[in-house]
Amino acid sequence: MNPLDVLRDSFFFFKRNLGAIVQLCLPLVILEALLQQVLDHTLGPDAFPGYSVIVGLLVYPLYTGALILFLDARTRGESPRTLNVLAMALSLWPRFALLTAVSTLLILLGLSLYFLPGLWLMVVLAFAEYLLVLRGMSALSAMKESLRLTRGHFWRILVCLLCVMTPLWLLKGASLAVYPDPNPLLGLLIDSAQSFLQLFTSVVLFRLFMLIGGDADAR
Repeated sequence: MNPLDVLRDSFFFFKRNLGAIVQLCLPLVILEALLQQVLDHTLGPDAFPGYSVIVGLLVYPLYTGALILFLDARTRGESPRTLNVLAMALSLWPRFALLTAVSTLLILLGLSLYFLPGLWLMVVLAFAEYLLVLRGMSALSAMKESLRLTRGHFWRILVCLLCVMTPLWLLKGASLAVYPDPNPLLGLLIDSAQSFLQLFTSVVLFRLFMLIGGDADAR
């Protein structure tokens, strides 16, 4: 399946299940944006960036893990209850938070080394979250297996990622240009909207994971 087909299928899935995804993920996305805003207000603009990463580690694994579980259930024709999905995501939080921390540090380090190493890491670690959540792997095992699964599929994954992330990066840049110093409520709305739209990336990567992982299992 070419990148255009992956993006099209992912968009239709996201559109059909938008209401359920909003109910499942948006409250946690808003909570994350609110915590980031409180942190920025308390510590000021010159605060150590690591504090912002810590806030992300607290909440990101919950709503991303919940979304992955939801995606898996929907592909099997199930309609899981929101509270059940969140409870399962909470049980995965320690391993997911560790994976997120290690992956984030590696990607940031790679981006600091002339950008391309970070982009490569972003692609080869793209399936680690799905392997941890859906196959019960440890953080390290999920990273190793993601490296194996993505071999030979680098450009397809990269094209899909760039097609989704580039408009989001441009949107973020435009919002900063139009509202360089928004009031707290507007800032919360903008940050929440941007984080929620980034969930579409998880849907696209899940579609790729099902295609590539399924082919690997068949072999």
